Amino acid sequence: MKPVYFLIFIAAITIFFMVELFSPFLKAMFVALLLAVATNSLTLFLENRLKSRTLSSVIMTITLAGIFFIPVMYCIFAFANFFNHVDKQALFGLFDNIKFWVENISDDFLFLKEQLTQILAKIDVREVVQNILSVGAYLGKNSARFMIDMVMILIFFFFFTLYATGLSTFVKGLLPIKKDDSITLFYESSNVMTVVLYSILITAIFQGFLFGFFLTFYRYDGLLLGVLYGFASLIPVIGGIIMWLPVVIYEAMTGSITNAIVIAVYSILMISVFADTFAKPIIIKYINQKVVKTPTKVNEILIFFSIVAGLSTFGFWGMIIGPAMVTFFISIMHLLKKYTEDNKENLSYYKKDES
Repeated sequence: MKPVYFLIFIAAITIFFMVELFSPFLKAMFVALLLAVATNSLTLFLENRLKSRTLSSVIMTITLAGIFFIPVMYCIFAFANFFNHVDKQALFGLFDNIKFWVENISDDFLFLKEQLTQILAKIDVREVVQNILSVGAYLGKNSARFMIDMVMILIFFFFFTLYATGLSTFVKGLLPIKKDDSITLFYESSNVMTVVLYSILITAIFQGFLFGFFLTFYRYDGLLLGVLYGFASLIPVIGGIIMWLPVVIYEAMTGSITNAIVIAVYSILMISVFADTFAKPIIIKYINQKVVKTPTKVNEILIFFSIVAGLSTFGFWGMIIGPAMVTFFISIMHLLKKYTEDNKENLSYYKKDES
């Protein structure tokens, strides 16, 4: 047996046992690695300014916890607290109010009235209340696991960021392709992931802030609704409607027609038109010009479906894993295209020499 085959065999066995050893942390490690790759350009910027890799890694880890993990944990605890303190009688009363409101709909909208009546007739209120209470118990039980995952991601993210240069150099040396191609692969992947992550994150924070800050004037929990709106904004076209329409309906049903109209108009004009249509392209353009060296354009629909696929396959963290896997696949395709074009050029060159 050739020594190289023996080493490959030993490496395969070692990798298998390493995977078994770290299997409880693989998802956290993978998410942390993707976040480290996506934020590498910002980390290098801080390192050049602060002249310290350790300090820049600490700042990036704290920033990641502050803008992503802490708001998510706030939402989980807020929902768990809400569902654990649900007033059953209030829910029964709300359902009776809805039925009364439907029964008093004008006969000019008879079709709508009949459809809503049929829907309400199929709803088992007691079962709905029981399901709501079970959601609170589920959130409470799984919040501890989620917190552990987040802590592990932050720890791995810190070390991946701290030792990024050494790790990337080592991995590039292992790849069975040319050094320039390995650099291109890493560069393309980092570029696309940076644009995707920053554009998603900045847009979500911006739109969530606009929505949450405005609703604080109507005595809503602005932080909770802002974070939820940020996640909803990841869905193209209808993302914002999912958040502001229920609020508008609630305000209308409680008799605050003016509040409902103001919230609807603000959400459409300020967020859907201004923030999503005008501000978002400017943000992406700025990231392409200032953050990454090579402009990168990623289809929003593709990113949306990669997020949905990631969520359905990997759970909550699929929101990060899905787009990252798609962007890495795109980078591989670009590199494969480059190899194909080089082979075609070499083939045409040899044919000219033969002729």
